[in-house]
Amino acid sequence: MLGAGSCEKFLDTKPTDFLSTSTYYNTEGELLSARAGVYDKVATAAVWGHYANYLLGWQADESYMNRLTLNGPFNYNYSGADPYMNGCWNALWEGVNRANVLLANLDKNQAIAQSFRDKIRGECLFLRGYYYFLLVQYWGGVPIKTTPTASVTDVNIARSSVKEVYDQILADMTAAEPLVPGIKELGFGGAISKSAVRGMLARVCLTMAGSPLKDVSKYQDAKTWAKKVMDDVEAGHKLTPSYPDIFIELAQNKYDIGENIWEAEYYGNNVDDSKSYAEYTSTGWINGVTSATGSITGRGDAYMSITAPFYNVFEDGDLRKWWSIAHFTYVTVTDPAKNGLKLMKAIPTNEKDKWVFQPAKFRREYEPASSRYPNSPTYNATNHPLLRYSDVLLMFAEAENAINGPTAEAIAAVNKVRERAWSTGVKSIEITNGGSGYTVAPTVAFSAGNGSTATGKATISGGQVTAIVLDRDTTGVTFYNEGKYTNPPTITISGGDGSGAEATATIYSVQDGDVTPAQSASKEAFLSLIQNERMREFNMEGQRKADLLRWGIFLKVNQDVGNTAQQDSPGSAFVLSFSRVSDRDVLMPIPDAEMTNNQLMTQNPGW
Repeated sequence: MLGAGSCEKFLDTKPTDFLSTSTYYNTEGELLSARAGVYDKVATAAVWGHYANYLLGWQADESYMNRLTLNGPFNYNYSGADPYMNGCWNALWEGVNRANVLLANLDKNQAIAQSFRDKIRGECLFLRGYYYFLLVQYWGGVPIKTTPTASVTDVNIARSSVKEVYDQILADMTAAEPLVPGIKELGFGGAISKSAVRGMLARVCLTMAGSPLKDVSKYQDAKTWAKKVMDDVEAGHKLTPSYPDIFIELAQNKYDIGENIWEAEYYGNNVDDSKSYAEYTSTGWINGVTSATGSITGRGDAYMSITAPFYNVFEDGDLRKWWSIAHFTYVTVTDPAKNGLKLMKAIPTNEKDKWVFQPAKFRREYEPASSRYPNSPTYNATNHPLLRYSDVLLMFAEAENAINGPTAEAIAAVNKVRERAWSTGVKSIEITNGGSGYTVAPTVAFSAGNGSTATGKATISGGQVTAIVLDRDTTGVTFYNEGKYTNPPTITISGGDGSGAEATATIYSVQDGDVTPAQSASKEAFLSLIQNERMREFNMEGQRKADLLRWGIFLKVNQDVGNTAQQDSPGSAFVLSFSRVSDRDVLMPIPDAEMTNNQLMTQNPGW
């Protein structure tokens, strides 16, 4: 009774920890703070910081979850209550609503410069479109909301059609394009630039041209938007000369706006003094190479293993294979001078063994020391690539092929991507004279290369040199120390108590990677090449499932991989990751909570 009688005296009904829209959004600082909140959902753990890699990257033919006790969309053993899927769904809708709130309040203070407000307007419009793009690709038609959620009871909103959602995405992104700055003016890839908008519009239009809409008129739009990026002299986009350098620079928190047009931005590591305002990721911990807790390299639990079809998709001379697939594990070391020390693995001798290799694109050894153990064993600030220039080139080629077939312009765009990936090192070594009198293996020397020289060792039998084998590359960037050459190196064989041995080398050329006549013989052949090329170029970056869906081959590819897995490794538990796939898995289920709360929501087929 005393409590009831006294409560009116000390209960203050006015909130003191809530920012009201009636008093906020009145300064540039407040607008920038709200803008950061809209961006936040791109990089949050439930999207590209963690969950999206489970949902959007592992439901394909590149890799699979190797933890038998962990179920979810990644192995088709889940329901509408799955926490990973729910987390991603909720984060995307939070992003939509944050954009809506800021857009609704952006012009409250007309004294703030119009140009300042318009830049933020463009970013919010684009990000709202991007969040809807992820939603419609993986859940189908969803409700369209372009105003802030005003009430906790105002939740009954019917689904719009897939086409209506895409129309909204196009409206948002095209409206954003003239409002955001050029990437050179921006100076980094963590925010939205004209190049990011144009490149993502190419992706949206290419997706609309495929399944499920099949609006083939959008191929022309995709080509137009991609060409705007390619022809933008001021932006000056170009491929990073070295494929590994793309990911080394991401790990080192360096920007390369020539290649990396848009990145999910991270800062901090969940441990140091930035924790209170950090946005960190698990890249390299779950989708990288095995490394034990306590190693200066940083912990790698390696939840992901690759598929044999992914291993086999690479051609001889394609150096992306050695960067993308770990032919090593990290050795546990605590000495910073030995960071990245590796235990090398041999090339697998059978198909079964290929299924246990791990992806290696995101390597923790390159992170700044502050991001690695003991400062942070599992989290880091490695930005995630969302749009790269190589993607723009391949999207242009795909759209051009769909319209006009494999034209010279389309082939040239693909060749740029492939040539960047190709080796110029030693391809093979022929012993032209075994010599005589060798009692021990002689020393082998290769003439200087173009910035990198091959090394190798001889083997002998019966007093003769019988072979020269290149040394392993202990950095793991390539498989062998094959060097880089413009002309074949001269091989000198000396010592070993013998004489007369001679050998010649042949080398790869970047032109070896060029599209062949067979690969460009028809629209179908060229599309098949591009489909494999996108796997080689963007593996583990979270794009593969979206690509398979728009090509209309998601089910077939997963079933084919399941059949291959059963043939290669009968009875292995990972076979279930692919054999469970069915028609319903083309879309993920609408989450149970949404079905309960939104009385107008309908469930996706099969769920």
